[in-house]
Amino acid sequence: MLDSKLKETMERALEAIVGSDHVTSQETDTVLNAHDAWPLSEAKIRAGELLPLADFIVFPCSTKEVSEVLKLANEFRVPVIPVGGGAGTCGGTLPIYGGIQLDLKRMDKILEIDDKSMLVRVQAGMMGIDLEEAVNRLGYTTGHTPTSLRSSNVGGFVATRSGGSMSSLYGKIEDMTLGLEFVLPKGNIIRTKAVPRHSVGPDLKQLFIGSEGTLGVVTDATLRLFLLPEERRFRSMAFPDVHSGLEAIRLIFRENVTPSIVRLYDPEDTAMAMSQHFDIEEGDCMLLLAFDGTPETVEFEENLAVRICVENGGKDFGDGPSKRWWETRYNMYYPTKFTTAGYSIGETIDIVATYDKLENVYHAMKVAMESHDAFVMSHFSHMYQNGGSIYMIFFTSQPDAETAWKVYKQIWDDGVAACLREGGTMSHQHGVGLSRTTYNEGEWGSAFEVLKQLKDVLDPNGIMNPGKLGLGVRE
Repeated sequence: MLDSKLKETMERALEAIVGSDHVTSQETDTVLNAHDAWPLSEAKIRAGELLPLADFIVFPCSTKEVSEVLKLANEFRVPVIPVGGGAGTCGGTLPIYGGIQLDLKRMDKILEIDDKSMLVRVQAGMMGIDLEEAVNRLGYTTGHTPTSLRSSNVGGFVATRSGGSMSSLYGKIEDMTLGLEFVLPKGNIIRTKAVPRHSVGPDLKQLFIGSEGTLGVVTDATLRLFLLPEERRFRSMAFPDVHSGLEAIRLIFRENVTPSIVRLYDPEDTAMAMSQHFDIEEGDCMLLLAFDGTPETVEFEENLAVRICVENGGKDFGDGPSKRWWETRYNMYYPTKFTTAGYSIGETIDIVATYDKLENVYHAMKVAMESHDAFVMSHFSHMYQNGGSIYMIFFTSQPDAETAWKVYKQIWDDGVAACLREGGTMSHQHGVGLSRTTYNEGEWGSAFEVLKQLKDVLDPNGIMNPGKLGLGVRE
């Protein structure tokens, strides 16, 4: 926290930049902004712990205001933590060293739609659901529909390399982003050209996609648009085990069939998510598929995918399970009885690996995580031609807070260690934040030094979201 004299100086200067109505240091506001959707921070709040608070929350309305705030913060070496919708699950917006939380929700406008090039330029603070509904009315989709769509925004998507439920077909946010505007820690405003491809040196925008506010602040993005599909069909197949389901998925992509949705639930997740609604044999694994496109394309891809599934032991469940998941998918983002009772924590480690390693990663992580007092269930989703991701979901309930936090860390440590040992990567779309910070150097290996050097050059005073991505940790 800032000393009283510096805090008073900063408050007057911030008000001069954004107006007195858009700066707050009220405890009721800073407490509400002290956490995102990271399960550990939520569990600590339920246990009565007070999380670190920001000194100020500042609401800029323009890139120029963002620039002026950063210049001020850099001059006084005050931490700045960019905040979007607060839907992150890794503690990426927690103000662990105090300072300024730069909340971008006022920057919520569509700036331009290029119908000919099928592009939309949008401010970073626009909520995902508002953007999607706006372009839907014009016959488009962004193709980016994470479960948090109603509570997350474009800047957060870019900052965490977000992925939506239809990433198999439409890609993740790094595939959809053609251009960026961002502000560096010293206040420099940078804009990259929005072009489909180039060979003019490195792609600078990719440095900032996934940087989680540690290198600067994303203020707007130019994103690809897709035509709304003429038809979307759902199909569901049950498999006797994970292996046969994964093999069917691999062969579907090998035939150049690209479903928009691919989700394979292991036996535990199938029982939890599906068995109360559908008559599924105990131990089976449910595969959810969807296909987008013209009626002719959808017909061809669905028939080929079903044939491959049947040849690999799949049993046809029609469209019921897949359609039900699609219609209720947003409900899964909200707290459940597993995560709101006593000292209970539910968490997800979302990993990614190529097909030759994917099943080994799954089994190794499951064994490692279940060696502690945890229930583990998993599903494979965000699948691609070369591999895909696994959501390793665990729940643990302990008699007291100290034991709960200890077991939680043990599960994370051993789960991530197993993932890295078997050749996986420890995050597909949720980012790093605080929950994965201690593992980041192990993930990057010798390349981590390059990331640290980039941070030192761009942010020599270490003001941007210190402590996240394992960068800018303060004593």
